[in-house]
Parts: sequence; structure tokens; C-alpha cells
Amino acid sequence: MATESTAADIAQCVNEHGSAIGMPQLCADWMPNQIFWLIVALAVIYFVLSRIALPRIGGVLAERKGTITNDLTAAEELKAKAVEAEKAYQDALARARAEAAKIVAEARADIQKDLDAATAKADAEIAAKAAESEKRIGEIRAGALEAVTEVAKDTAKELVAALGGKADARSVTAAVTARLKG
Repeated sequence: MATESTAADIAQCVNEHGSAIGMPQLCADWMPNQIFWLIVALAVIYFVLSRIALPRIGGVLAERKGTITNDLTAAEELKAKAVEAEKAYQDALARARAEAAKIVAEARADIQKDLDAATAKADAEIAAKAAESEKRIGEIRAGALEAVTEVAKDTAKELVAALGGKADARSVTAAVTARLKG
């Protein structure tokens, strides 16, 4: 009898050619069978997820979290080392700049000392040459004055002689000297 009711139930959802009438999923006569297999499928999926997939995913997530934590710790350590290295670099740079400034100051002082010595030597040489030049100019002036005096005397004698007069050397010398004095 159970076979007959099943055949009768199937007959309500299937036509005489064996094709489904409408959507077989919506046939109310087949719902208990579908619910049974749905529960079996969900139980298998739950078992597979809870025993196999989720532990693996949890392990991967824990491993990633550990890796991220380790990487962050390493990054913080490297950052601290970088800050220390930068501080050491800045200190070394400041010391180098101070040393360079000291060397430049010493070099400037040496150069200034050499320049002062060279300037003093050049000033002394220039003063000596200027004194010598002044002396020579004085000698040239004196020589020129004597030469002018001699030329003036000779010219005066020649002029007096050309004009038909006679002049002695004393009177010509006295006249030229008086004229040169102003």
C-alpha cells in the first residue's frame, strides 16, 4: 500500500509522459523529501566547515596576525634605530661644521697674518723707494736749478754781448740770482 500512495503522489506532480507539471520544487507532495535532503546537506556543510575549513582559516588568520605583529615590532625597532642614526648623523654633521669653521678661522688668521706681514714689507719697500725717489727728485731739482742758473748766466752774457755791451761774470751772476729769488 505504501507503494501505491507513492505512485499516486508522484502522479499528481508528473504527467503521463513522465514530465513534471509546473516546478517540481514547488510540488507539495515532494516537500518532506526535499526538507530531509536539505537538512542532510546543511549538516554535511556544517560538519565540513566546522571541522576542516574554519580551523584552517583561523590558523591562517592567526599566522597573519602574528606576522603583522612581528612586522610592526620590527618596524618600530628599525624606526628607533633610524632616529638614533639620524641623531648621530646630525651630531657628526654639527661637529664637522664646527671643525670646518675652526679650520677656516685659523686659515683666515694665518692668511691675515701673512697679508699684514706682506703689506708691512711692501709699505716699507714703498717708503724706501719713495724716500730714494724724493732724494733723486731733490737732486734732479737741484741739478736743474744749477743748470737753469748756468743757462741763464750764459744767456745773459750772450745777450749783453749781442747788444754790444760788456758784462763781467760777477754782475751777471748777481743779476740772475736776484731774479731767481723772486
